[in-house]
Amino acid sequence: MTKKTKMSNMVKRFPSLNESVIIIFRKLRNGGWFDEEIHMVCSHVFIVGTSCCLRRGIGRGFWRRWRRCGIDCLWHRCTSGSYYPIGGALKPVLEESELISNVTVESTGASVANIQNIKDSLNQMATIMSDVGYDAIEGIGQFEGNSVDVQAMAGMYPNVVQIVALKSSGISTVEDLKGKKVGVGKVGSGVEQSAKKVLEAVDLSYDDLSKVTHTGYADSVQEMKNGNLDAAFFTSGVPNSNITDLMQQTDITFVEISGATADALMEKYPFYKPYTIEAGDEAVYDLSDAVETVGIQNMIIVSKDLSEDVVYDMTKRYYDYLGSEEVSIGVLKQLEREEIAKGLIAPLHPGAKKFYEEEGILE
Repeated sequence: MTKKTKMSNMVKRFPSLNESVIIIFRKLRNGGWFDEEIHMVCSHVFIVGTSCCLRRGIGRGFWRRWRRCGIDCLWHRCTSGSYYPIGGALKPVLEESELISNVTVESTGASVANIQNIKDSLNQMATIMSDVGYDAIEGIGQFEGNSVDVQAMAGMYPNVVQIVALKSSGISTVEDLKGKKVGVGKVGSGVEQSAKKVLEAVDLSYDDLSKVTHTGYADSVQEMKNGNLDAAFFTSGVPNSNITDLMQQTDITFVEISGATADALMEKYPFYKPYTIEAGDEAVYDLSDAVETVGIQNMIIVSKDLSEDVVYDMTKRYYDYLGSEEVSIGVLKQLEREEIAKGLIAPLHPGAKKFYEEEGILE
């Protein structure tokens, strides 16, 4: 039986073309039927779930020779942060490309899961925090002895490490978290990775806390309102709407990461940069005093297996979008698009590098 006959039989067995494509894609992933250059059902190809598939165009009727080019996009850690609306905003931007037929926006388990899914060829595009990307490249932390070839497409806004404590808790420094009840983010999330590193900078660990909860932003705020937590870590863009909500209902303190603590953190982990939450900005907490802390750049990463022309096109569209009046997400409005290729902890994908060089952003 020929390869085309096998595929034709698959299509006949299922009333839904999409279901056929899912089965075929699984066969491809598991090493069945096809070699490096493949034949694929492609009158309109998209994999449901967390995925999108790139389309180069249809030729020779229903069948055409293709290179493997599906991309699965994991844009988001959770729907309450900035990643999810950013993915929603970029979805139509990417879908304007002739190379992309469909982009599906989905909430995911966090940066660690996104990197692992790209490594496992389950996804080819994702947003991550640079600290988790650094761990993956170096093969440390949750990637101990199992490094990942992470390639960057572009930088985004910084995620700012914000430690918020109930004023009644008496917490004013990172050291004061000892013996307290602290929310550290979901297991495996970038928030948790930051929490561990910040605690480490002052010689603390989870064992030094009276209670550790792996709660997301909304749940951490609710637990603080209920008095079940003294403090919580938020690693996000500024402002974080959950913190704003908490401020409206109870007195809180922003715990600074500065001085020797910040120096120790940045010396060991070069992806951390100083960040100041300015005072008197009504759009950003309207603080009476500025807060010194650190930030971590967010990144868009892509699979090294994606072709140069596809990543070049996606990079160009992202760059053009940032320079347009269509940008509606606050944290993206703060971006200087000439800076999106700078300070990245991961090497650029060749397609992205080519675009930035042509644009004069990279020397």
